[in-house]
Amino acid sequence: MHRWSQLFIPTLREAPADAEVASHKLLLRAGYVRQLGAGIYSFLFLGNRSINKIVAIVREEMNRIGQEFLLPTLHPRELWEESGRWTVMGENMFRLKDRKGADLCLGMTHEEVMTSIARNELRSYKQLPQIWYQIQTKFRDEPRPKSGLLRVRQFIMKDSYSFDIDDAGLDLSYNKHDVAYRRIFTRCGLQFVAVDADSGSMGGSQSQEFMVYTDAGEDLIASSSSGYAANLEKATSQLAPVEDLAPISDNPEEVHTPGQRTIEEVGAFLNLAPVHQIKTMAYMAELPAADHAKLGKLRPVVVFLRGDHSLNEAKLLAIAGGELRPMVAEELEATFKAPAGYLGPIGLEAAPHPKKPGTLVILDKALEGRTNLIAGANKEEYHLRNVTPMRDFKPTLVADVRNIIEGERDPIGGQPLRLGKAVEIGHIFKLGRKYTQSMGASVLNRDGKEVTPIMGSYGIGIERILTAAIETSAAANQGASYALHPAIAPFQAVVTITNVGDAALLAAGEQIAADLESAGVDVLLDDRDERAGVKFKDADLVGIPYRINIGRGVAEGKVEFLDRLHNLAEDVPLDEITARVSSQITSTLHNSLSAAGL
Repeated sequence: MHRWSQLFIPTLREAPADAEVASHKLLLRAGYVRQLGAGIYSFLFLGNRSINKIVAIVREEMNRIGQEFLLPTLHPRELWEESGRWTVMGENMFRLKDRKGADLCLGMTHEEVMTSIARNELRSYKQLPQIWYQIQTKFRDEPRPKSGLLRVRQFIMKDSYSFDIDDAGLDLSYNKHDVAYRRIFTRCGLQFVAVDADSGSMGGSQSQEFMVYTDAGEDLIASSSSGYAANLEKATSQLAPVEDLAPISDNPEEVHTPGQRTIEEVGAFLNLAPVHQIKTMAYMAELPAADHAKLGKLRPVVVFLRGDHSLNEAKLLAIAGGELRPMVAEELEATFKAPAGYLGPIGLEAAPHPKKPGTLVILDKALEGRTNLIAGANKEEYHLRNVTPMRDFKPTLVADVRNIIEGERDPIGGQPLRLGKAVEIGHIFKLGRKYTQSMGASVLNRDGKEVTPIMGSYGIGIERILTAAIETSAAANQGASYALHPAIAPFQAVVTITNVGDAALLAAGEQIAADLESAGVDVLLDDRDERAGVKFKDADLVGIPYRINIGRGVAEGKVEFLDRLHNLAEDVPLDEITARVSSQITSTLHNSLSAAGL
């Protein structure tokens, strides 16, 4: 039996001053973790128990679809150069040299290592499909570690990789992970949203993030009651119709706008709403070396948006194909022949195709079909009225490059979109052949022809599951305490003896704890010689979902049972408490398993 008096559970009355989000404060106060350095944490007894329980759930579900490996954390430079990511990862990667001067890195992810195994061991389509996973410590040289376990430099991750002979096989592997992830997060007691996502530096096509809404999150996601969900980098919406301005003439006309540069200033000066204006955004794209011969090292990129909309740089990056930075004054002059504040589309020479040389000009889809708009005249202190896209200027392409706004209608059911902060707990990618091709992995197909396998990559942040669970529970309790789901709590129940000096209370507590343990309940007995109030606060602080208070009611044959997941308290007869607690835990776990389809 685990006795509190014999354990190391260093709870704190107050959170350290530098603790920011609720989970960070509570993890420190509950004695789950202690900080060793910026973004580096030690898991103590309670924290490690919860992490191990989460890992056990992840492992059980992943074993249904794949095989567990354990790969090195230390990787040779040559491996990452083969994939082209040694340079791409930049300063986010921890790099070091061995005593012989060879370059090494600490693994952020293991696509390269898994692909190296695949190319050396897989020879035939008969060996496919394969799903390999590991639960491993990862490293990222995070520039601004913060928010406790949410942005760290060392973290535990479940990462898995699939190898298939074709797209149909990848679809099956991807869907298996989708199902497994939903089971994992449901069993951990999380309310999550699966959203369409951007693949980022991982590469690939289809990508989906599993998110939990919380104010501690650094990602923004949009979702609706129609079932639509996407992160801000991918979200689209239906716009309400806008009545265009009446034409004053058939052609653009100059309007003198002295000193009026911004959308707001021009709108006030001309008494027009931002929806009737064109916003101009000007960038230079630093293109990859492979494009230099055709498109140059630097390429002008100009975006035209509706005046009340903002640019989504992730959407733009996917089109521009290179790192973006704002144009400087000399570049603006070379591109527009005009100063900032008066930039517009008329007279701008657009590349005829995204893959052709010249300025990449993008018209946001929200401006498609609009007429008689206000835009900069590319002339100091002047704007143009009656500007109509496609008639007065032709962009290189029309694309969705804006951020959606909360309350706009979703694209599938027309329901209002909710936009909120969220924490990412898992991410699945269809990688395609990015790694197998660059690293020379191949197998023989049914016809004896050498083909390149197609890959998927799938990750879960183990600590993020714990953090998200604490954040959501703490939000429901105004940040003062939390209660973890019994599947991941360090203990499922705590028996709190209010006065260990009372022999009757001590005996009752000991017996109930022993009975619960015999019934299979993961129980903690609080047998410390402390005041009852201290014990109650500590029990709430460490997140144990069920508590049995052994107090004065024992004289009447009763104890107090608290269900902290539902904020319920009731008196239960001594001879029924074991069955009552066991039943409640079993019911909660069963409901989670049923919701997970198990």
